[in-house]
Amino acid sequence: MKIDINCDVGEGVDNEHLLMPYISSCNIACGGHFGDKNTIDKTIELAVQNKVLIGAHPSFPDKENFGRKLIEMADDDFKESIQNQLNLFLNRLAVFKVKMHHIKPHGALYNAIAIDKDVAVLFIDIIKKYAIDAYLYVPYSSVIEKVALENNIKIKYEAFADRNYNDDLTLVSRACENAMILDKENVFQHVMRIIKEDKVKTISGKEVQIKATTFCLHGDAKNAIEIAEYVSNNIKNEGIIVG
Repeated sequence: MKIDINCDVGEGVDNEHLLMPYISSCNIACGGHFGDKNTIDKTIELAVQNKVLIGAHPSFPDKENFGRKLIEMADDDFKESIQNQLNLFLNRLAVFKVKMHHIKPHGALYNAIAIDKDVAVLFIDIIKKYAIDAYLYVPYSSVIEKVALENNIKIKYEAFADRNYNDDLTLVSRACENAMILDKENVFQHVMRIIKEDKVKTISGKEVQIKATTFCLHGDAKNAIEIAEYVSNNIKNEGIIVG
């Protein structure tokens, strides 16, 4: 069995050099919630050195709220922002002569397209030309999953290794104290249940069906390195390939 561990990086934490050895793909902020040419270049270089697959991490253009607030935008403004982020990212990838492996929306945008068909359709329409040879990371049983497949976009099902879930498979709001899973053993058990049983235990204690081949760890968690090392090593000890 083989799974992917992905991580949101290039977001100003400057711990990428410590995270990269334990992950197999990364999502690099490309100017929406964080990032510019310099941070993108630095992170791409580290990913190349560590043989980590590289993805774009576009978001609502909202650095003030780190892309974690749902904002209302005119369709044309939204389209221009996402295109600018992806164009910048592809331009920097070309400098390093590497390809974009995937696109993973960030924060409030990721949550919005999971449940809102209008936003999902608009987002897919924007990224079609960028995703010809790239995957889109999507949550299982989501609106964006269905819209992407209808448009012949390759997807990978993603689950969050260090986030708690509600019964409807939405993520527990970051406004809640139990949004994040910060104990490394609990993160590992959370991931293994999904891998082995295709189920996630929600905050109500219910076990809900879910599928995932890529698991996200947040690089900005206070003990992100400890979690990444523990989860990666223990998954490999289970005979599962991370890559």
